[in-house]
Amino acid sequence: MRMTFSARSWLWQVRTDSQWWFLTVPPDESDTLADLPLPPRGFGSIKVTATIGATTWSTSVFPSDEQKGYILPLKKAVRLAEGIEPGGTVRVTLEPVGL
Repeated sequence: MRMTFSARSWLWQVRTDSQWWFLTVPPDESDTLADLPLPPRGFGSIKVTATIGATTWSTSVFPSDEQKGYILPLKKAVRLAEGIEPGGTVRVTLEPVGL
C-alpha cells in the first residue's frame, strides 16, 4: 500500500534545545494508517518507507492527539537534500512496512 499527499513542515515547539521537524499526515491517510492490521509498536508508531523528491528513507510515523493524526519526522539530512524550508509544503509518499 502506498499513499501520496502534500503537507506543510512544522517545528515541534516543545523541545527548544534542538530542531525537530515534522509533517502531519492528512486525516484520510491517518485514518487509513490507524486501520492497518499491524502488530502493536511503541507509542503506536508504524514503520514506513518515506520518499520526498529523490530521497527515500526508513522511519516511523507516530500518532499525535495534538495534530489529530499521524506525524512524520523529517531528518535534517532529508530537509537539506530536498531543500525543505520551514512551513514549506512538501509532497511525500509513505509505504507502511510489513503489510
